Amino acid sequence: MYFEKVDNGEQIIVQRGKDKSYALTPIKAEDIYFNEEMVRKIKKSAKQAKDGQFIEISTSKEIKELLGL
Repeated sequence: MYFEKVDNGEQIIVQRGKDKSYALTPIKAEDIYFNEEMVRKIKKSAKQAKDGQFIEISTSKEIKELLGL
């Protein structure tokens, strides 16, 4: 029943104890971090690392240089 209400645009707040509240919110495909596109990027990055295509950074100066800071 509550999920149907959320699907119809209603805001549902669930209270747990005195000072804890939660909002029921529908999740769309673009809200999920590990979607198909992200999995493809992770696999590509893993292959690049396996093939030696990476930059090794060991100092804060190198991090700043990489980030252009």
